[in-house]
Order: sequence, then C-alpha cells, then structure tokens
Amino acid sequence: MLTKNLQKIGLNEKEAKVYLASLELGEANIQRIAKKAGIKRTTAYDILASLKEKGLISTVKKDKRFYYYAENPSSLMADLEEKQEALKKIMPELLSFDNLLDRKPKIRYFEGAQGLKEVYMDTLGYPDREMLSWVAEEAFYDFDVDFLESRYHPTRIKKKIWTREIASDDPATRAYQAKDASSLRKTKLLPSKPFPLDVGISIYGDNKVGIVSFKEELGLIIESDKIHNTLKSMFEFFWEKL
Repeated sequence: MLTKNLQKIGLNEKEAKVYLASLELGEANIQRIAKKAGIKRTTAYDILASLKEKGLISTVKKDKRFYYYAENPSSLMADLEEKQEALKKIMPELLSFDNLLDRKPKIRYFEGAQGLKEVYMDTLGYPDREMLSWVAEEAFYDFDVDFLESRYHPTRIKKKIWTREIASDDPATRAYQAKDASSLRKTKLLPSKPFPLDVGISIYGDNKVGIVSFKEELGLIIESDKIHNTLKSMFEFFWEKL
C-alpha cells in the first residue's frame, strides 16, 4: 500500500521500494538497501542517484565507504507544496495553450460497414436543423440500403432534419430524387461523368463534417469551424449553379 501511494505522488515502483527500504534501515550501504528493496545492486545505484536528485536520499562517507539514508518523509510534503505553487504560477499560460488545442480540428476515424453507419448516425444528433450533403452513387450500390431506407431516413424525418443534397446523376439517384417531397429534402443532380462523386460528405451541426468512402469502408467525423464553413460555402456555390 505504501509503495502504491508513493507512486501516486511521483515515484516509480522501484524508487518507492528503495526509499521505503532506506527509511527502515537508516544508514545502510547499497548492498543492504538493494537486498531489502528486492532489486539488483546495479539497479540500486541509478535509483539512489535519482532519489538523491529529488532530495529524498542523502549520503555520508565512513571509513572510505558511502552509506545512504532517507531524508525525513516530511520533505515529500514540502516538495509537493513547492510543485503546487509552481503549477499555480504557470497555470494561466498552460490554459492558454489548451484553448489553442480546443480550436484545432478533432478527427475521428471509422472502419468497416458498421463504422460507416456510426458516421451516419452522428448526423442525427441535431434535430430541427438543416443538413447539407454530397451523395455518392456508391451509397446505392456499395452500402446497406436497407439501413438507409428503414432506419436512417425515417429517424431523420422524425427528428425534422431537413436536407439539401447534391447527388451524382444516375438512375438510382433519379428515383431517390423523386421521393424528395415526402423525405424532407431537396436534391439536385450533378452530371456524373465529368463530376463523379466517389465519397459522401455531410455538413451538419455547428462545426461537423462527416465523410464516408463506401468501397474503402472508411469514415471520418471532423469537428472544425473552418473546414465546416469552407465546405458549406463550396456546397452553396454548387447549389446555386445547378
């Protein structure tokens, strides 16, 4: 128990064992400390040196031999208090770095058919909102169409998530477009030969972008204001041109 608690305040397991052995033995040579701690003598040299740097072990020379002894355990408390004060001083600056990290894009990766479904399901977390999407024709041929028709789209409609979608012009997407009125969406078709859409892209929420590559069975969810806003601008440009 003592060893584990010492590890919680910054010592590794072997340092904790050597420190406790030194406390119990008082002044002792390295052989006795290593034996008491249950470690190799060669290892004990490095550990004692590390503990000495931390102010937890001191040495005394007697009869041309060095003996080690543990400093008062209260020094551990003093060390912790010193670290706490140092941390308080630099915390505002550290938090400023944390704010910068929060503004960096967050990316989650998904693989396999189930992973692609997770990307789709994430878009359903924003009811009563509009979603913009590029729809790849592969969604109709290389994905679980039953999942889309029986689960995803009914749930989206129930949550009143309107969509505007740009899809590759294809017999399947024309049939899909014909159901727009009952599906809370408006679809525009893009000529598929000069402008193929090989992946599906959804722009939703406040800052999210979902990307699915069906044949590769790879999905991404990106949280980024800048990527979200740029892709939204690109979508609106194409939407107006079609």
